[in-house]
Amino acid sequence: MKIITKVAVPILLSIFAVSAMAETAEQKGLRIAKEADAYDRGFGDSTADMIMTLKNRAGQTSTRKIRSKILEGIGDGDKSLSLFDTPADVKGTAMLTFSHGLKPDDQWLYLPALKRVKRINSRNKSGPFMGSEFAFEDLGSQEVEKYHYKYLREEACGKGWKCYVTERTPAYKYSGYSKQIGWIDTKEYRLVKVEFYDRKGTKMKTLTSSGYQQYLGKYWRPSVMSMQNHLTGKSTVLRWSNYKFKTGLSKRDFSKNALAR
Repeated sequence: MKIITKVAVPILLSIFAVSAMAETAEQKGLRIAKEADAYDRGFGDSTADMIMTLKNRAGQTSTRKIRSKILEGIGDGDKSLSLFDTPADVKGTAMLTFSHGLKPDDQWLYLPALKRVKRINSRNKSGPFMGSEFAFEDLGSQEVEKYHYKYLREEACGKGWKCYVTERTPAYKYSGYSKQIGWIDTKEYRLVKVEFYDRKGTKMKTLTSSGYQQYLGKYWRPSVMSMQNHLTGKSTVLRWSNYKFKTGLSKRDFSKNALAR
């Protein structure tokens, strides 16, 4: 048995080494995406407060206060609800999103002035959400199967972190992007930066996330998310606070009837 062990161990190590070397850039990119998804699984539900600051090309700003609720999906994408509290002209506006994989996300917008719920057409998801630099398709949970992946490289990405740099291209119809380049740290799988390229292949926007804090000893969330539009000169900054997890939310809190309430 000792002889077999001495022979078998080097052979097994060689097999593992060859297997690792045989991993393609596409396979590695997909593996990283799946690991990041698994790392954040199990939070159940969460709520948070957010201040959205819009800045135009001239530097003028306006702010909005929003409450966010998320219900983790099991066997499907997450459900999310965004509720606008201020300013007065958008108070009571609410957006409900049911995220999916390759199937188009379901999204509804409640407009208090009209007192009705409007369904967002799946072909219009590339449009701006409430005048911000975030598109409707940016707001759903980013399910792994929504994209094709490719590992590009590994590099330093600030704060002593190392990041995987991966490319993902939409696998779903009607995306406003041809590809996205993402930086995700190799230790905790925190998303540091994403570059968005429009359908013509031009770099359109850059999203940077910072001020990460850990909750429940596992889940990392940013306190600041900044989206810069390189084509228009406009930007949108989201400042998050008061994160809470496992609050007891259920599917009943994420229905079209809940929008009007």
